[in-house]
Amino acid sequence: MLVRKKLQILKTFTLARIWNFGLLKLSYTLSIWTKKPIHWGNPIAISIEPTTACNLKCPECPSGLRQFTRATGNLKPKINTAILDSLGKDLQYINYYFQGEPFINPNFLDFVKAARAKNIYVLTSTNAHFISPKIAAEVVASGLSEMIVSLDGTTQETYENYRIEGKLDTVLQGLKNIQAAKKEANVKHPIVSIQFLVTAQNEHQIPEVKTWVEKYGADNLNLKTIQVYNYEKGNRLIPKNEKYSRYKEKADGTFALKNKMSNYCWRMWSTCVFTWDGTIVPCCFDKDAKYKMGEISKAEFQSIWKNGLYNDFRQKILKNRSEIDICQNCSEGSKIWI
Repeated sequence: MLVRKKLQILKTFTLARIWNFGLLKLSYTLSIWTKKPIHWGNPIAISIEPTTACNLKCPECPSGLRQFTRATGNLKPKINTAILDSLGKDLQYINYYFQGEPFINPNFLDFVKAARAKNIYVLTSTNAHFISPKIAAEVVASGLSEMIVSLDGTTQETYENYRIEGKLDTVLQGLKNIQAAKKEANVKHPIVSIQFLVTAQNEHQIPEVKTWVEKYGADNLNLKTIQVYNYEKGNRLIPKNEKYSRYKEKADGTFALKNKMSNYCWRMWSTCVFTWDGTIVPCCFDKDAKYKMGEISKAEFQSIWKNGLYNDFRQKILKNRSEIDICQNCSEGSKIWI
C-alpha cells in the first residue's frame, strides 16, 4: 500500500473508531478460538453500489452481461444519507463501487462529498469513459481519496478483448484529465491507481503497462487476477503464467482455486456491502445479492448487523466455509501490488 494512502487512512482515526476497531478484532479472534460467532462493534469499511448500470459488456461481469436476477437501479440520496448517518461515526473507509459504472449515477460525486465530510477515506473504481475535463475538476473538488481506473490492455485490441465496447483512447484521456485537474487545483488527491486485470490475452503487456504509471501520472499499478465462472474446466481468459492467476491447473487438466479455504473471514466481522436499494449483503462476491441480511430502509442497521440471519451466516463461515457458494471463487490474497 502506498505510504500516502496509509497516511490518509491514519487521518481518519478517532478515539471512537480506534475503540470500535479493537472490539472488532477482539470479537473476531474469540470467534475463531471458540468457533462461535461473537461479534462486537460496527463495520470499519463498507462498499456502496452507486448503480448496476454499465456502458461496457465485460464477459465475466453481471453488469456487463445484463444478467442480474435482482432488481437494478441507481442509489438514491436518501439511502446514502441513511447509511452515512447509521455508520459514519465508526467508518474509516468506503468503496463507492460494487457492480456497474459509478459515474452513470448523476448524484455520485455528491455521495462522495457527503462521506468525505465525515472524514472517511473514499475510493471508487471506474472504467474512466466519463472523465471529461469538467467531470475531472468535479472529482478533485469532491475530495475523492482514491480512484481505481480499469485499464486492461496497452492496445485497443487487447483492451477490448475484455472491456467490450470500450475505447482505450478514452480511458487514457480520462487519466490525463484527472492529472490536469489535480495540477490546476494544486492537490494530490485523488490517488490514481491503474488496475490491470491480467488475462491470457494481455499478460504479455505487463512490462509495458508498468511504464504507463509514470507516463500517465498515476500513483501505482495493481495487477489483479481475473475471476471467471465455471473455472474448473478452464477458461480462455485464465493467464498462462500462474503467478497472475487465482487458479492452478491440476494434473488431470482441471483447475482449482489457489487460495486455502480457511474457516474464518475477517470481512464478515469488519465490513459489508450495500446494494443500490439499501439491501445489505455480506460480501462483494455476492454479486447477485443472494444472501440478503436486511434493508436499511426497513430496519436499523444495528438490528441487521447483529441479527440471527447474519450470525447464522458467520457460524457457517466458522464451521465449513467451503460449503458457501460465494466463497468458492474468493480472491482474498490474490492481488499483486506493484
